[in-house]
Amino acid sequence: MTYFLVTFVFMAFVIAIMAIGVIFGRRAIKGSCGGAANNANCICVEKCDKRKKLEANLNQG
Repeated sequence: MTYFLVTFVFMAFVIAIMAIGVIFGRRAIKGSCGGAANNANCICVEKCDKRKKLEANLNQG
């Protein structure tokens, strides 16, 4: 039980530190987007055409 509590507290601490970093950094968390070969630049500011078309179809029907 002691190991569980120590692990839980440690993980909660790590998650809290990451959340504080995101809040103060004002940047979105981004994935690797397929690795460094793709320059890892994946944050989309605007919705893609496929998503816009899907939302338009859902709003019409």
